[in-house]
Amino acid sequence: MIEINQLHKSFGKLKVLNDINLTFSSGDCIALIGPNGCGKTTLIKSILGMVIPDKGNIKVNGKLISKDYQYREQIGYMPQIGRYPDNMTIGHIIEMIKDIRKTNQKLDEELLNQFLLKSMFDKRMRTLSGGTTQKVSATIAFLFNPNILILDEPTAGLDPLASEILKEKIITEKQKGKLILITSHLLSELDELISHVVFMNEGQVKFHKTIADLKDATGEQKISKAIANVLKSTIHE
Repeated sequence: MIEINQLHKSFGKLKVLNDINLTFSSGDCIALIGPNGCGKTTLIKSILGMVIPDKGNIKVNGKLISKDYQYREQIGYMPQIGRYPDNMTIGHIIEMIKDIRKTNQKLDEELLNQFLLKSMFDKRMRTLSGGTTQKVSATIAFLFNPNILILDEPTAGLDPLASEILKEKIITEKQKGKLILITSHLLSELDELISHVVFMNEGQVKFHKTIADLKDATGEQKISKAIANVLKSTIHE
């Protein structure tokens, strides 16, 4: 579904992405992990078309994204920190995005209902807590039934119940064969969710492994412990 070939990106003298080669397929749920400044955000923004790489290319469903801007309609994106016009209400934001997309397809309002956002439609965005803003971002990401979901620290700021609701939703969409890419600093949040792990550091992919391979290599059954085990050995190399 997504092919990334020989991707390079620098900002001035700082090399942020250095020869990234990755392939993500339908039904994969990938954890994209690594320290701050490793290139995760730049890679995500490159896939979304928000950053233009210096070299290399990205394909979505076999088409170069540089030649087909409509590919973005296949992607649902949940940013780590959603930024919305302060004076607009939750209801206005949802309706505005529906108007922009102009789709006739059936909308997925499961999160809208489970997060009880309709009862808060008249609340202005500037009055919302960080957790409620996250609920709005999650709802929008899933709303149009995208085939690809990119979720940046999706459970950050959510209360335990909302976090569980979102994780169950991610599992459901994965079972439908959708491609899901998750960034997270909380390895414990990834158990039961992911099928693959991509670890980045200093602008490079250090490893891209299946969960089965990680568990076999480390002898750990919990994904979070298996990842931590591999990271320790990687750091000490």
